[in-house]
Amino acid sequence: MFKHNPEKISYPQIEQQISEFWKKHNIFEKSITERSEEKSYTFYEGPPTANGKPGIHHVMARSLKDIICRYKTLRGFQVHRKAGWDTHGLPVEIEVEKTLGIKSKDQIPAFGVDKYNAACRESVFTYKDLWEKMTERMGYWINLDDAYITCTNEYIESVWWSLKTLFEKGLIYKDYKIVPQCPRSETVLSSHELALGYKMTKDPSVYALFRMKESEDYILVWTTTPWTLISNVALAFGSNVDYVKVLHKEKKIILAKARLSVLDGEYEILEEFKGASMEHKEYEQLLPYIPAQKKAFYIVLGDFVSTEDGTGIVHIAPAFGADDYEISKKYGLPMMQPVRSNGTFNHEVPDFEGVFFKDADSGILKKMKAEGKLYKKETIEHSYPFSWRFDDVPVLYYARESWFIRTTSVADRMVELNATINWYPPETGSGRFGNWLGENKDWALSRDRFWATPLPIWLSEDGDMFAVGSIEELKQGFIYEGDKKIPVSEVQEIDLHKPFIDKVFFEKNGKIYKRTPELIDVWYDSGAMPFAQYHYPFENKEWFEANFPADYISEGIDQTRGWFYTLHAISTMLFDKVAYRNVLVNDLILDKDGRKMSKSKGNTVDPFMLFDKYGADATRWYLIINSPPWKPTLFNEEDLAENQRKFFGTLMNTYSFFAMYANIDKFTFAEELIPYEQRPETDRWIISKLNTVTAEYLRLMDEYDITKAARLVSNFTIDQVSNWYVRRSRRRFWKSEMNQNKLAAYQTLYEVLERITKLIAPITPFIAEDIYQSLNSITKHEKYESVHLALFEQPEYFDLALEEKMETAQQVVSMTRGMRAKLNLKIRQPLRKLMVAVDPSKADALRTMEEVVLEELNIKELQILSDDSGIVSKSAKPNFKAIGPKFGKQVNQVAGMIKELPADQVAKLDKGESIEILLNGAAITVTPADVEIISSDIKGWSVESDNGVTVALDTELTEELIAEGLSREFVNRVQNMRKDAGFEVTDRIRIIYTADEQLVKAVEQFKENIASETLAAEVLQSAEANGGYRQSWVIDKLNTEIEIHRI
Repeated sequence: MFKHNPEKISYPQIEQQISEFWKKHNIFEKSITERSEEKSYTFYEGPPTANGKPGIHHVMARSLKDIICRYKTLRGFQVHRKAGWDTHGLPVEIEVEKTLGIKSKDQIPAFGVDKYNAACRESVFTYKDLWEKMTERMGYWINLDDAYITCTNEYIESVWWSLKTLFEKGLIYKDYKIVPQCPRSETVLSSHELALGYKMTKDPSVYALFRMKESEDYILVWTTTPWTLISNVALAFGSNVDYVKVLHKEKKIILAKARLSVLDGEYEILEEFKGASMEHKEYEQLLPYIPAQKKAFYIVLGDFVSTEDGTGIVHIAPAFGADDYEISKKYGLPMMQPVRSNGTFNHEVPDFEGVFFKDADSGILKKMKAEGKLYKKETIEHSYPFSWRFDDVPVLYYARESWFIRTTSVADRMVELNATINWYPPETGSGRFGNWLGENKDWALSRDRFWATPLPIWLSEDGDMFAVGSIEELKQGFIYEGDKKIPVSEVQEIDLHKPFIDKVFFEKNGKIYKRTPELIDVWYDSGAMPFAQYHYPFENKEWFEANFPADYISEGIDQTRGWFYTLHAISTMLFDKVAYRNVLVNDLILDKDGRKMSKSKGNTVDPFMLFDKYGADATRWYLIINSPPWKPTLFNEEDLAENQRKFFGTLMNTYSFFAMYANIDKFTFAEELIPYEQRPETDRWIISKLNTVTAEYLRLMDEYDITKAARLVSNFTIDQVSNWYVRRSRRRFWKSEMNQNKLAAYQTLYEVLERITKLIAPITPFIAEDIYQSLNSITKHEKYESVHLALFEQPEYFDLALEEKMETAQQVVSMTRGMRAKLNLKIRQPLRKLMVAVDPSKADALRTMEEVVLEELNIKELQILSDDSGIVSKSAKPNFKAIGPKFGKQVNQVAGMIKELPADQVAKLDKGESIEILLNGAAITVTPADVEIISSDIKGWSVESDNGVTVALDTELTEELIAEGLSREFVNRVQNMRKDAGFEVTDRIRIIYTADEQLVKAVEQFKENIASETLAAEVLQSAEANGGYRQSWVIDKLNTEIEIHRI
């Protein structure tokens, strides 16, 4: 017996049962071992940080990963997928500092780096159980038992190998640069980290007055960072820029001529000159807190000076700007750096000591105003980088020494290789990612933190350096125990983290080498995962090289400047290859109003609540079908429920329909398969349509267009299978005897259901397995233990001509149903006639579908026309805008003739053809542009046109048609009563009824048809109750009482 589903299905309960089935039978493991190694498909898992809870966006990301991996398995590939955990860096340190009550970086050495890092190591898996629970609950198949962990010695050793390789290629160097820094963590940010934190913010827009030395002239300078004015050492003019000196508000002010609009009020131009003439002229220090150690406070020339905004003059503070720093080297300017690495002013600025740099703006402006140095202050809203790991911590551009990777040296090669990657959508690869590569900056590698992979470079006091690339090489070093040197090779437990690694020294050529104290960017860890997850090159060398690069990765759009970039950069530098061939990008999940989700707004979604309420399949399906993953998803729980009702409800009802009748007829697919050519037309059509859909589905999935593939299957299941094939085939299943026609219906619907389980298996793995097991466990039609171990067969049977014929019929049916709905003419009400005008090339196809169309629409007669002239009355109206200039004084005569044009000439104009008419004995040409075609329906008919098809419906109702409609409504009420009374579909019944006279006449007139449709042995008119199941009804304002008996 095929499984019988309860009327109210619990999808979460089904998923729990399927999950247990997979575990018991090792289905995930078999999905790998039963595929050939010769046909491998490599997937890389971007490692999440397990010290934070998973959210709905993780369900989206993991669904996209799982869907493609499951699909490729169904296509015969062996798909290894190894889980991973990102266990280093600020995300971990932030949580630990909260737990330990640490407020600043300075407290950590006092607390103890060993204890701090031990706490970090313990913290990294705080929510690991929750992540693994979500992974299993949502059906994401990935190897959690052999996950790579970025803080293990094996992983770090592979990372070290890669860093040594880059070091020996000359790609790692140390330099003093202006770098973006997070003042909260007091560490450098790489360009890709910086890109993650930009947001709109409001800052002061300040115009300052710098007084020239030994002069009454002032230089007007614009800045949005007044706190940097304390560190000003020069002003930059553009060499070829035109400047003016103006008399304005009793002051002589210098600014770029193109920027005179910034002045408030009238001014008089006193002098014009080029910027080059101002070089080396001196001015007075604006805020004299810090004495200059070198010559300062004079004008320099810079090619970065622009007149697009500000005043055409740039204030130079070398400690806080890249252009400033570069020009300071050229002119030998001093560097004033009164701001600490935590963003607060130091003792050199006593008025603001301890004040956060951004918070000092208001006090500085107040001081400037009091001293007459502030021309005006406005507010500007602009995009500014904030720390990507802290809320509302602005980035500080800071002069410091750091380690860099020379990615600019391979920038062109990265662009070349990127062109070979298949990006979905393509514009992300060519646009967002491609633009990022084109603007490449050297990678700021080093970090001044505690819990991350140490930079494996050792230096001597004279600046000599080397890199360590393995634990074996590390063992050549030593540690001190008191005054005694202990070889690292004799140390029992080697930990490649701080503080142990900082105790390791090397002695070479009489020099002692000590490790540089920095750690590396945590993004390098994740970018190294292709090889580090396999401990390459120390283990798995052949396997890695045979399976690199990845065939597929998928993460959020923010990773274009994160993981996608680091993977690509490291792979280019190490292997001169791409790290991945195909990448599917997903955008943000927003709330239903398009707002970003956050706890503070109270609009976050708990994925576990959705799983418990609707099931993981419904959640996955909704996230995929709602919108393409690379567009923002507006999450609405009501839409999720509606999607579940429409698609899952339809699919399960279709299965239940099949199972109910198959159990009645004891169908188990044991009979010989009826060849498609010998099956009825409707079966041949749905099999051909199924194969067409499958072929298109395979194409879309091969192109990673998951949303279109899902919508294709959804539309096919709802519109073609349920609403068309099953509904049109019901009577074949109702028939009591099993004949070839009925057997063909069973075999056809079974094949359709079986195929649908494979089509949805990658997206909704639980419900696909449930239906597949319900079918295959009874029939053994396929050899596979699970739908996820099955293979997609190449579709073979196609009848495209039949599909086209049915499509034309469906278009006519759809249009006519819409018309009936507008006119409130129920489908159970028969109508007399339908006229359809189609292109002559479709007319024959529609004639072969005549029976289908009439049956679907409950209409007695179909007339097919080659054009709509017999349906619609058309006339021409003059277009005076066109004919006025064309015919001049004769326009009124021409207009009158157009109004009187015969039908054949109107038809030509309607088709886009020109005609000739005689005007005063001379032929003139009238074009379609000269007229407007007016259409009017035939009286008593409703007419509509769409996509080359015009239908006309005779809406007149005769007494005969009304009576037949009433009889059909009567049948509907009896069928509802059968269901409500709990009768089996095979039960024969007796009907006893009483009704108003008009309804009685209708029932008696069509009594035979009513009995046939309802399996009634007799239909009796009687007012007496006989103890059966009885209900009262109102049918089109006519009263009736119906009683049914099982016999």
